[in-house]
Amino acid sequence: MDNKNVFVAIALSMSVLLFWGAFFETPRKPIDQKNNQDVERKVEQNSIAPTISQPQIVKKLTREESISNSKRVEIENESISGSINLQGALIDDISFKKHKQKVEDGKNIIFLNPANTENGFYIETGWTSIGNKIKVPTKDSLWKVKGNNILSNTSPVILQWDNKEGVTFEKRIELDDKYLFRISQLVKNNSNSSIDLFPYAQMTRNKIPDDIQNFYIQHEGFIGVFDDELKEDDYDDVQEKKIVRESKEGWLGITDKYWMTAFVPETGKNFKSTFLYEDGFKANYIINKPTTINKSSSGINELRLFVAAKEVETIDGYAANQNIKKFDLVIDWGWFYFFTKPLFFVIDYLFKISGNFGTAIVLLTIAIRLIFFPLANFSFRSMAKMKAVQPEMMRLKELHKDDKVKLQQEMMALYRKEKINPASGCLPVLIQIPFFFAIYKMLFISLEMRHQPFFGWIKDLSAQDPTSLFNLFGLIPWDPPGFMIIGIWPILMGASMWVQQKLNPAPADPIQAKIFAFFPLFLTIILASFPSGLVVYWTINNILTIAQQYVIVKKTTVKTN
Repeated sequence: MDNKNVFVAIALSMSVLLFWGAFFETPRKPIDQKNNQDVERKVEQNSIAPTISQPQIVKKLTREESISNSKRVEIENESISGSINLQGALIDDISFKKHKQKVEDGKNIIFLNPANTENGFYIETGWTSIGNKIKVPTKDSLWKVKGNNILSNTSPVILQWDNKEGVTFEKRIELDDKYLFRISQLVKNNSNSSIDLFPYAQMTRNKIPDDIQNFYIQHEGFIGVFDDELKEDDYDDVQEKKIVRESKEGWLGITDKYWMTAFVPETGKNFKSTFLYEDGFKANYIINKPTTINKSSSGINELRLFVAAKEVETIDGYAANQNIKKFDLVIDWGWFYFFTKPLFFVIDYLFKISGNFGTAIVLLTIAIRLIFFPLANFSFRSMAKMKAVQPEMMRLKELHKDDKVKLQQEMMALYRKEKINPASGCLPVLIQIPFFFAIYKMLFISLEMRHQPFFGWIKDLSAQDPTSLFNLFGLIPWDPPGFMIIGIWPILMGASMWVQQKLNPAPADPIQAKIFAFFPLFLTIILASFPSGLVVYWTINNILTIAQQYVIVKKTTVKTN
């Protein structure tokens, strides 16, 4: 078997797997409307909880205008800043203090926005009743602050609203030092009869975020764990059809690439969750069983709300300390979770001791090469022998060109004599593929690697190399379009791959040889748009491979007579 056939096949297959999603949207499974309707109808029949429905606020103001024109309670801790709108008691103004919009500026990431803005994204909590028999607070209701008016990790706030019919609603909102809100909803019934109320919570996003990437490697959209089963739904799925589920325990929310919101309903209470599009994208839940509050009595419901940056240590800490099943899966580690996540901890440790994520990538690459050094040596030695015996192979092909059976026998005898494994050349590629995927996944999804610099011109390892061959790497004052940004590191990667090819035996088939020769250029163009940290890894790996392979080639001799 010609090892070039194997190598080219693997390389091309890898390219398809890696880059298909960059150019083509992954086909979605057709929605079975009838089946979905039946499921939804069954779920709603099993629940007596009313539907959550409130009119959407007309979008007409800028963020600054909306915030300045409303009465608010300030939010401030080590990780976030923002405010609560007293009209509706909406959490609709959250910024992440430790994360910036761009490398070069000091502006915080703005995540939640008021409802009456174009990019509205806000949280509401409350109570509803069957047939709206009980007057409950709505988005238009103006709440009063009882006592402290600044929400922090050391000082909760209490909001009150009176329906003027003997029922008082109260919210106690607590915040830890990071991203966890605890909301206790108290109802005091001083009316003349008992009342039944259903607690709910809802997040609303006016539109799909502008920076959504829709890339196959990471989910962005609706997410939740229902009875220990992870569910992920895209925006277009929800826009096409409302998705209803019932669960005894779990959590639900909306996730972006680096940020997320999630509700954790009160433990031990069955709930119905709904993902839908109705004048905006909504993710909500409602407790199935009503809270009965007798006259001269009170009732309470508690929930946890996360408005968080997806920091691995923080999310894992919440999953463990708050006893939330599979909450760590809000970070999309993918199918190879068992491999990708441990590798993240390795590179994160190397970052902490080196102080630079680019250096950590280099150290990880070296460590991987050392681990597989013996296996690579075996492979390269076999490939070197393949290259050395090529003249003899050409002689045999010419000698037995009319007798293919004899040719195969002679070539197999040659392989046995020189202890050559024709398929061993694919081993370096096979070794590299899982680490390539894992590192690519980490660079793409890990907030910890966002805005991390390397040396020189690389200011963000999670972004592509910003230099371009077509403006002579900045010497010409011209900004080329995106498809023409082919930076220094991708070129170094392509050059190192070309050198590596020269150390391998050339394919006997001229067509294969042309394909093989084109491959470094192909990968240079494709990888130019990929995270620069990934290109750094690939380049360093190629250089180490070249060094190892060069030494072996120089030491390898064969006898063919």
